[in-house]
Amino acid sequence: MSEAWLAVWAKSVRDDHNAVTEWLPLSQHLDDTAGVASQLVDHWLSPQVLSRIAADLPEGVSGVRPLVSWLAGVHDVGKASPAFAVQVPALSDHMRDHGFSIRPQLADHPDRRHVSHSLVGHVAVQDWLVSELGFPRRASAIALASVVGSHHGVPPEQSGLTLTRQRDDFRGVGLWEETRRLFLERATTAVGGREVLSQFRDVQFTLPTLVLLTAVVILADWIASNTELFPLQSIATLRHPLTAPPDAVTAQRVKDAWERLALPSGWVAQPVPEDLDSVMRDRFALTGNARPVQVAAVRAAARQTKPGMIIVEAPMGVGKTEAALLAAEQLASKTGADGCFVALPTQATSDAMFARVNTWLEHLPRSGKPFTVNLAHGKAHLNETYLGLMRAARLASIGEDDEQEAVAHQWLRGRKKSLLASFVVGTIDQLLFAGLRGRHLMLRHLGLASKVVIIDEVHAYDVYMSQYLHRVLRWLGAYQVPVVLLSATLPAGRRADLLRAYDSATPLDEAGDLGYPVVLATGQSPERLALPERGTEVHVDHVADDLDSLVGYLRDHLSEGGCAAVVRNTVGRVQETADRLISEFGDDHVTVAHSRFLACDRARLDRELLRRFGPPSAESDRPRFHIVVASQVIEQSLDVDFDLLVTDLAPTDLVLQRLGRLHRHDRTRPDRVRTPRCALVGVTDWKSDPTFAVPGSRRIYGDDTLLRAAALFRDRGTVRLPHDISDLVQQAYGDDELGPSTWREAMAAAREEARLVAQRRAEAAKAFLLDEPKEKSLIGWLRGNVGAPDDTHAGLGQVRDGEESLEVLVVQRDADGGLLTPAWIEHGASQQIPLDQEMPVGLARTVAACSLRLPQAMSHPGVIDDVIAALERNYFTSFQQSPLLKDQLVLVLDESRRATVQHGSVNFALTYDPLRGLVHEQR
Repeated sequence: MSEAWLAVWAKSVRDDHNAVTEWLPLSQHLDDTAGVASQLVDHWLSPQVLSRIAADLPEGVSGVRPLVSWLAGVHDVGKASPAFAVQVPALSDHMRDHGFSIRPQLADHPDRRHVSHSLVGHVAVQDWLVSELGFPRRASAIALASVVGSHHGVPPEQSGLTLTRQRDDFRGVGLWEETRRLFLERATTAVGGREVLSQFRDVQFTLPTLVLLTAVVILADWIASNTELFPLQSIATLRHPLTAPPDAVTAQRVKDAWERLALPSGWVAQPVPEDLDSVMRDRFALTGNARPVQVAAVRAAARQTKPGMIIVEAPMGVGKTEAALLAAEQLASKTGADGCFVALPTQATSDAMFARVNTWLEHLPRSGKPFTVNLAHGKAHLNETYLGLMRAARLASIGEDDEQEAVAHQWLRGRKKSLLASFVVGTIDQLLFAGLRGRHLMLRHLGLASKVVIIDEVHAYDVYMSQYLHRVLRWLGAYQVPVVLLSATLPAGRRADLLRAYDSATPLDEAGDLGYPVVLATGQSPERLALPERGTEVHVDHVADDLDSLVGYLRDHLSEGGCAAVVRNTVGRVQETADRLISEFGDDHVTVAHSRFLACDRARLDRELLRRFGPPSAESDRPRFHIVVASQVIEQSLDVDFDLLVTDLAPTDLVLQRLGRLHRHDRTRPDRVRTPRCALVGVTDWKSDPTFAVPGSRRIYGDDTLLRAAALFRDRGTVRLPHDISDLVQQAYGDDELGPSTWREAMAAAREEARLVAQRRAEAAKAFLLDEPKEKSLIGWLRGNVGAPDDTHAGLGQVRDGEESLEVLVVQRDADGGLLTPAWIEHGASQQIPLDQEMPVGLARTVAACSLRLPQAMSHPGVIDDVIAALERNYFTSFQQSPLLKDQLVLVLDESRRATVQHGSVNFALTYDPLRGLVHEQR
């Protein structure tokens, strides 16, 4: 026994001929991992996370380091088992030479993989804590053992643990058990002895603490497993005498690795100064004084005595984003949060917000060290600001650019680690994934648990998504994470649901009529803000839903110039409308925006919309006369301003959102559009009883919300903003009857259908919904998990309800049969794409930027399999060799930007128009 434990191996590397060239003893890997875990506690974990873990421990924060270090120091103890050791013959032979019994036949046994080293480790830790330290078997011993059993990202199931105990041949007895006990004793000695570990004997560990402990162990293991940071030993050392790794050598390995990793420490927030007017100018380069909503948000944050939720309900364009960021500063200074996560509805809104957050970061009080930042969505590589930070990160990651305030650290990129950066802007999906049972979910929870979480446009999420949002809020409450919710239009019932999701003890009276605008913080009385004396009175016109009427309306009101937005509820209506308006006004005066453009074209369009129709600035290039025809992509978070609005009837809150893009900023406007005016269209007949929306809108939104919106707007000649917002929204989503008595039967049927649909969607969301944080161990926590959720549509489909759609990469065929990047794109057009050899990384990024979502007509269950089969014929070796492009479907257009997708009964003719997007026709 004096030497046998030193022969147990943990890591190996093979050459191209499958021969082992390097290895690492288990003893060294465990020591490395324990050392890294200590560094994470000392220099990287946020005070907010440390406090949450410490809340379970008898010694408080001082107990976190030894506990984390011990768990990391024993996480791979299960590798001292025949089931693991047999995998590499050269190393198992070496162990056999030192007394371990290993039958080579185990390597091919079909049950071997069911007795993983993480399960063996769980059993070993639990039994040792019970037998040696007197831990209660079914409480703290199981809790801590489950951390070891979960360190590969999936917690153990009881059936797996039972099998592991039954299979002595896989687990190993005798010398194997003695060796595992030796490793456990050795790790215990390293943290100060049995007395230190015994303090956790009677601890009732909560599930949130166990999740955080597991996440730290996973990170420590990943870092210690990086062979660039922790080199392995030559296989030749197997012939050397076995010696224990000297403490000094391990300490130097950890020190060198930590310095090379150069993981920036988190943000240390300072309380917001009392002179808020100066803060607004310093942080956001804005003129004028702080607005009431910003003052109220900071005041609410300062008053909170414990982490909680703040809800800001205020009109569009009054500075809610700045209010949330300032509140985040105040909250972080109180709780020890070392970063912030901002969640938005779409990639486009995330991109726009990323630039604003980055500006805020640049003006925060300097810490002397760079902040880590991340843009978390599938098309982040298209964002120019983020790309610049990625380039800066190459310097920051080796410690040569301490003056850079914000960097995108290399090690914190990737879907599993993206939320671990200090500041993250991303789509709401990144937050909702925290409520989805998925592999390595602990890392996502650790990232959120360290931050202040801001959720913008919180009203925008449907019944299905809200199941995940509410569950995530429940976990954030359990982690004591401060949360700020922003909305221009929040129904009282939805507000109550959000409050109770975060804290089930929220009094019911906080769900009632609180006034508007209002800032509500848990544990405080709501602060109702004054509405402006005048407001903006929008004249509402009810226009027939035909293109002749639309053209006449636009000609009349834009006769002296001006910029108009025409908002449609479906892409088909956008394209049909755009065709007519281009023929009437010319393509120089019409811009089309919807979801069916290439990703790079969408990014360019968003930039152009902000440049031409955004806030007045030196970079603005607002045209004298222009019409933007857009789908819903224009209604959320893009700070654009139009003189005239035409919109399809939509749910009441969305109509109000669209009205928020009308006369949004102070500027001089042509006389005919000096008065804010909106035309409501998209109904079959405004005089019909009841007034139904056009079929495409009904398919998207359902009759209930559309009929209630029609009842509210049909006879209304003006809407006063922001004064009418709250009243309209509360009526739209309340229980009172609306509209004439002749509508009652249709509205009752629509309400019942909406209830049944909501019930079905809520039930469907439960398939992979994470349980509430009630259990006392991690066993079975992620039972039936979905794997590793990501930004592909398959991943998004788990947290967003709706029929599956397909995403393709678009390229063009050249005259010789080769492939080119699309000829019309802004950067990298008409580049030759290799077919068989490896594709350069820069070129692969350009191709990845040419992704496109196919229309629903090509993605519904009746055709999707045939469409996939047709597209899979476009197979190119070069794409499969690229990590960015591997396994993605490719759509090849000809030189005229056309393609035919045909398989079985499927026959679609596609045309891509750079001005109109993808147009499809089914033949």
